[in-house]
Amino acid sequence: MHFIKLLSGLFFLLFANKVAAQELNARITVNASQVGTNVNKNTFSTLQVALNNFINNRKWTTDNFLPNEKIDCNFLLTISPGDETDVYKATLTVQAGRPIFNSSYLSPIINYQDQDIVFKYVQYQQLEFNDNRVSGTDALISNLTAIFAYYSYMIIAYNYDSFTQRGGVPYFQKAQNVVNNAPESRGIAGWKPFDGAHATRTRYWLVENMQNTRYAVMHDIYYNYYRKSLDKMFEDDAAARAEMLNVLNLLTNYNTDNINTMANQFFFQGKATELIKVFSKAPPQDRARASELLQKMDLTNSGRYKDEMK
Repeated sequence: MHFIKLLSGLFFLLFANKVAAQELNARITVNASQVGTNVNKNTFSTLQVALNNFINNRKWTTDNFLPNEKIDCNFLLTISPGDETDVYKATLTVQAGRPIFNSSYLSPIINYQDQDIVFKYVQYQQLEFNDNRVSGTDALISNLTAIFAYYSYMIIAYNYDSFTQRGGVPYFQKAQNVVNNAPESRGIAGWKPFDGAHATRTRYWLVENMQNTRYAVMHDIYYNYYRKSLDKMFEDDAAARAEMLNVLNLLTNYNTDNINTMANQFFFQGKATELIKVFSKAPPQDRARASELLQKMDLTNSGRYKDEMK
């Protein structure tokens, strides 16, 4: 009887551990090389550990993830001095990879830099976040966890969109909730329509675009790009490339109807090399058509498309 109880207890622990498995396999790096020597550098080592624990030990969804199903992502927080004691400015580079079926390749589903960050941190302070009360008593303290929570939800949302049609919608809503209840204080930016150094390229607009029913086709674009194209490359590369061309046509139509939205530019960040490789073996007419479309939509890499997709 005791043995049966022991086995039951072990099974419960194993099952509970599986159910509680977190979604993100995140690596957070804090770079404080720009901060002067008047601040103890151990403060930032402590912050790095705290942020890694905050992201990786928290359950962001109600779904069960096996260890090999976790979403690989990287956060680089580059800190510079602020205007007050224990207050810092920063840029945050967010990268997330999406595995492609039947390969060891990770596609860059997110590759973005947020330059509108200010926060307060005192060594060993607790990093807390509550979905129902995003802004804490000190806005500059809660701003840091709000930003990391926002991007965690966005990573999950884009990942889910890429596997299931519009599967990410509930998590875009979670990110929208962070925006709606974001901390407010002098110097805090990025949460409202027109604030910050890049007023039309903010956290507000990124999630607004993905929540706006007028732009709903962007969800289908992510699904078609990954599930109907990249995931099919191994079994039928010609059909997969044809579907990728369909995706570019969808993006072209979207961009024509909705000029200069953040969602369109966000999609292309980090994807130039991938797109060039996809069309490298396409028939000449398809490769030329893809190059033409990409040069118009992804201006940053237009020269690469022109030269490398001849």
